[in-house]
Amino acid sequence: MLTAAPEQKSEASVSVVIVTHNSQTVIGRCFKSLENQTVKPEQILIVDSGSDETGYLQNGHFNPGCTIHLRKNIGYAAANNVGISLLSKPSNYVLFINPDTFLEPCCIEKAVENISRQEDIAILTGSLKGFDNKTGRPTGQFDSTGIFRTWYGRWYDRDQGVREGTIQRKAGAIPAVCGAFMFCRRRALEPELPCLFDELFFMYKEDIDLCLRLRKGGWRLYYTPEFTAFHCRGWSPDRKRIGRTVRVMSAKNEIRLCAKHHSPYIIWALLKYVLVQFLDR
Repeated sequence: MLTAAPEQKSEASVSVVIVTHNSQTVIGRCFKSLENQTVKPEQILIVDSGSDETGYLQNGHFNPGCTIHLRKNIGYAAANNVGISLLSKPSNYVLFINPDTFLEPCCIEKAVENISRQEDIAILTGSLKGFDNKTGRPTGQFDSTGIFRTWYGRWYDRDQGVREGTIQRKAGAIPAVCGAFMFCRRRALEPELPCLFDELFFMYKEDIDLCLRLRKGGWRLYYTPEFTAFHCRGWSPDRKRIGRTVRVMSAKNEIRLCAKHHSPYIIWALLKYVLVQFLDR
């Protein structure tokens, strides 16, 4: 394991990129959680990708100049690429979060402390816990402690739905990181720019694709339980509540992911697509 001396606070600059799309019910809480950080981000850039109405991003919650409006919904991957390309301040770290992700006050501080101690980490994540935006309370269940793959090829969020307090995860390398909270070392991302996220994915699996590319480049992806963020997951475990169009897109991206990385798991991906496209399963 490669190690490096902790970075000085003056060097530990952090920029944040958030992609919104009809996110009026969650973005206020997300932005407030960033304002309450013990280590403040130097820049927060919100890229709105084709919201039906953008007035919710033009109120007193946001600093002038922190919002970019795109008239067309170009997708999560492309909008994040726009965001990182328009950051006006150079920074050591870039945090990509969803608008329905809410950080505990010491989250960025702990992330900087952890990633700066190990110079081969490209992306760091912590314990993502569930949050019910309707009640304004945590669900008491984990949302993700990293993305893993089953023996037959299905990618899944580890510990999703598991009650808090029933497991104790240790820090360690993981196969992939959930896109709802990706704390990235800017130096690791540079070779992948300007198309950091593959825009062919539009949304779903673009985070896994990036993680696989970084790992091929010799970088590690790392989970630590030392900090927590909350996530209002939009993807329901009850498939009947998820639109068929969205499920077909996800299944297509599974095939695209396997083909791009020459994975033998493409057999599973093709089967999944058939089940979703033709049998609506």
